[in-house]
Amino acid sequence: MSFHEIRFPASLSFGSVGGPERRTDVVTLANGFEERNTPWAHSRRRYDAGLGLRSLDDIEALIAFFEARQGQIFGFRWKDWSDYKSARPTAEVDFRDQVIGLGNGVQTEFQLLKNYRSGESIYPRPIAKPLGGTVRLGLGQEEIKEDIDFTLDKTTGQVVLSHPPEDGIEVVAGFEFDVPVRFDTDRILTSVASFQAGDVPNVPVVEVRV
Repeated sequence: MSFHEIRFPASLSFGSVGGPERRTDVVTLANGFEERNTPWAHSRRRYDAGLGLRSLDDIEALIAFFEARQGQIFGFRWKDWSDYKSARPTAEVDFRDQVIGLGNGVQTEFQLLKNYRSGESIYPRPIAKPLGGTVRLGLGQEEIKEDIDFTLDKTTGQVVLSHPPEDGIEVVAGFEFDVPVRFDTDRILTSVASFQAGDVPNVPVVEVRV
C-alpha cells in the first residue's frame, strides 16, 4: 500500500472535527422486528482538516502537504487530538494502560491494542501507527525494556518479545499513536478573500486500513 510515514502537521489538525464511523445494514422484517449486521469488524474514522486552519501560512502548509501526498494517492499519519493515547485524556501514559494479550508459553508476537469498554462490552482497536519513543510494555506488573526485552515495528504496531510470556501472564502496554489516513478528495479550493473573512476550505480526511 502507498503510505508515507509522515504526520500531518499537528498544529493544523488541532481544532479539526471528526470521529469513528460504523457501517450497519438494517433490514426491517414483515413483523416489524429488525435484523442488523455489519461487514466491518472495525470502525473507520473521518476528519475535516480544514477546520484547523488559522492563517494564510497554514493554507500554504496544507497545500504543500497535499501536493507531496499527490492528493489521495499516499496515506499519512494523523493525530486525533481527542483520542491519541492509551491512557485517559487527562492521564499520563503508563505501561499498564491496556491488556494486549495473554501469555501461553509459546507466542512472542503481539499487536498493540486500545480497548474501549462500556458495560460488559469491549471493542479492541488495533493500533498500527504507534508514536516512536512513547511505547511502554510490561508483563503483569513488571515493566520491560525496548530493544532488550522486546522490539517494536512503528509502521505496524507489532511487538516481538525476546522470550514468550508464561501461561496466563498479561501482556500490557501504554503508548501514544497516530491514525493512518489519506485525503478523501483530489482537490482543495481556497480563497484568500473568503479565508480572511472567516471561511475555511473543506479538507476531508479518512482512515485507511494498513
